Amino acid sequence: MTNSTHRDDCRLCGSKELDLVLPILPSAIGDDFIPAHLLNEKQDTYSLDTYLCLGCGHLQNIDIVNPDILFRNYTYKSSVSLGLVDYFKQYANEVVSQLHLPTDSLVVELGSNDGSLLKAFKEKGLRVVGVDPARNIAAAATTAGIPTVPEFFTLQVAENISTHHGKANLICANNVFAHADNIADIVKGIRHLLTDDGVFVFEVSYVPDIIDNMVFDTIYHEHVSHHAIIPLENFFNALDMTLFDAKKVKSKGGSIRGFAQPRSTGQRAKSKDLLAMIVEEERRGILQPKIYRDFFESIEKRKKATLNYVKEALAQGKKVAGFGASTTTTTLLYHFELQDKLSFIVDDNPIKQGLYSPGAHIPVLPSSALQTEKPDLVVILAWMYADVMINKSQAYLEAGGEFLRPLPEVRVVNQNGMRELK
Repeated sequence: MTNSTHRDDCRLCGSKELDLVLPILPSAIGDDFIPAHLLNEKQDTYSLDTYLCLGCGHLQNIDIVNPDILFRNYTYKSSVSLGLVDYFKQYANEVVSQLHLPTDSLVVELGSNDGSLLKAFKEKGLRVVGVDPARNIAAAATTAGIPTVPEFFTLQVAENISTHHGKANLICANNVFAHADNIADIVKGIRHLLTDDGVFVFEVSYVPDIIDNMVFDTIYHEHVSHHAIIPLENFFNALDMTLFDAKKVKSKGGSIRGFAQPRSTGQRAKSKDLLAMIVEEERRGILQPKIYRDFFESIEKRKKATLNYVKEALAQGKKVAGFGASTTTTTLLYHFELQDKLSFIVDDNPIKQGLYSPGAHIPVLPSSALQTEKPDLVVILAWMYADVMINKSQAYLEAGGEFLRPLPEVRVVNQNGMRELK
């Protein structure tokens, strides 16, 4: 099995004019936290260099880790992510209402994980089928009443679902549409499986929000595409699909929920929101390299400030820890070159506790370790949850502890208050 492959063309339009705009440092696979007995086994690092296609404006990674390595033994479960189950219930309500889905409609979800979203649709009287390559999670979801195909979604899988369940009124893909290198085959499968008036709804991180909210750490090996409306619409059009609506949502540090329909049979007009987003992308130069080079310069400024503060603390003999053991924190840890500077990482997810971080092998402990291990400084790697972490750790602050939040601005918080580092 080849661990990774390198492509030399754009996965949306096929152009070979690719410009390296975000040279993010290589990292180990983001969620590959390991138990103690595997510490002697080397974990490879893989490129995270991110390129802009000068042909269509698509932002992408062209070094692809074998998806069997990434997804067959997946450990992440939607149901344990903070607030996600409630979000999915709201999502199902909004989509069913907006699309006027009749009872007994078929809903298919790509990358359905443990079935949390499909459960919300099922509770509204709709038929559901999931597709997810993580065999362990797919089996558990099926046992729990959400029938799940344990495969990567392809045109062939779509044909099998259509044969056994009929056409789908709705196909969903939430934070997984960015995962696949063979995205054209996926869209062909979606087009085949949809009814003539069916809808494909997907959520993906949105490039303008990645830039504006400084969430560069959403670039990791699972995410090979980073989407903007214009290149995505041109790609859909070539495969008899077309966008008719898009709206911004807050998940993952800034995402879009896109709505696409068959181009030849769909009847829905393009929304004002979608058209306004296209105009804004053109105004900001989302298809051009400059905005990405400026973004990378901003990342490097924050890296320098963070690294200098941590190095100074270590030079003074202080103990430095981290907070957050997730996929995004691995990107941050490696790119900010902190992987050899933290004594341990705390995380509230019991699945991660007792494991060791990908590649760097930093032990993961429960957050109670702030009291028992008494680090002088905690770098909040899961910085989007910084307020939650700080609010629940007042005892640590009162005992003289200090937090450093590296993004979106570098800030230090201690019992004397908060200050920004330049």
